[in-house]
Amino acid sequence: MTTRLFNSADFLQPTDEAPIRSIITQSKDQVIIAWHIKPEQEIPAHIHPNGQDTWTILAGNGLYYLDAAGATQAINAGDVVVAHAGEVHGVVNKGNEPLIFISVVSPVDAGYQLS
Repeated sequence: MTTRLFNSADFLQPTDEAPIRSIITQSKDQVIIAWHIKPEQEIPAHIHPNGQDTWTILAGNGLYYLDAAGATQAINAGDVVVAHAGEVHGVVNKGNEPLIFISVVSPVDAGYQLS
């Protein structure tokens, strides 16, 4: 039987280095990732050329990258943020608390390129 219920807290990996991409589960259709971004940490601006990345913000806040030039928009707990195929996205935590979110990348072979 396939596992269908996961506790995201079991996958969060805080680190003083770069944030760690913690895979909760994946299939041919998508990969679900838990992120714990400490203050001043960053996920660099990037794109998924062949798919979409949807974030559900669980805690904290950050500045979400909108383009390769570095334009940002504030994101906060409760927000759902969507980057369609080829759209630049990433985040820097400028707050005082961890930024915690779940990312769903679909399809699993969406690709990854720094902007």
